[in-house]
Amino acid sequence: MLTVPYSLANCFTLIARSDIFLREMRQPAYIALYEKRELQRRIEILGEILTDCCLCPRACKVNRFAGEKGYCQAGADAMISSAFPHFGEEPPLVGSHGSGTIFLTRCNLRCVFCQNYDISHLGEGTRISSSELAQHMIGLQRRGCHNINFVTPTHYVPQIVAALPKAVELGLKVPLVYNCGGYESVEVIKLLDGIIDIYMPDAKFSREGEAASYCNAPDYPQVLQEVLLEMHRQVGDLMLDEQGIAYQGLLIRHLVMPHGVAGTKEIMSFIARQLSANSYVNIMDQYRPLYRAGEYQEIDRRISSLEYREAIEIAKGEGLHRGF
Repeated sequence: MLTVPYSLANCFTLIARSDIFLREMRQPAYIALYEKRELQRRIEILGEILTDCCLCPRACKVNRFAGEKGYCQAGADAMISSAFPHFGEEPPLVGSHGSGTIFLTRCNLRCVFCQNYDISHLGEGTRISSSELAQHMIGLQRRGCHNINFVTPTHYVPQIVAALPKAVELGLKVPLVYNCGGYESVEVIKLLDGIIDIYMPDAKFSREGEAASYCNAPDYPQVLQEVLLEMHRQVGDLMLDEQGIAYQGLLIRHLVMPHGVAGTKEIMSFIARQLSANSYVNIMDQYRPLYRAGEYQEIDRRISSLEYREAIEIAKGEGLHRGF
């Protein structure tokens, strides 16, 4: 019979305990909130907001339970257009089995160049209950998805959070990704503290003029900065496990646009200096002049390879080094 030396046996025990500790440490925070019944309190607070809606900075103050609709045109029930394992997201989200992406309809920004305008502007989708949404989450987890990725969740935060208790009871245990346009209510984001594991906001514009022209939100730059600070306070820099899969943190997207209208320099400077030089920033080159972009001469073309390389150099010049 082979006898394992005592010191080696101790080593195996420590490794096993370490693995257990890491799994517990990486357990999504919403599970703890559910167990403490804090999740139920957040559900009640968020639900009340729908009677006088101020889920985003537009603060339309409509009663969505009474059938009233504001700027985003969303009603009292959540609507989704699709739910599937997505392999086109960032590598730390996709891994080997995909990001469990749930595309929600409507949007509070409604950019004139939107690539998903049929979903965000036209509202193509299916109305869904909280119980059905929980079932979608579990279905994606069972398919091996590394996370549940809510695309444009801003105007459906109460409905999403209301679905979590059922999902937890069914065994949900993967991180939640908040994939948004960056135009958020800081107060609502604070209510998501301990619920969302990974924030993935767009950083679209750094100047009021462009934000006003392309998404009718001149306050977008200021709102974005406040939102990024709060998100980073909650989850910090993006953290990856041993397989390179994200389990917590902030992942920022920046779409490079023609003629520098996105204000890349200012955005990269803010991220590096006010958040962290270790921030994970996906600098994207896939801008296309879709929807109503043809009405605006300065954005009625794709970006050049030079414009994209310049954006990368700007980020590097600010000391950023992750994500591109």
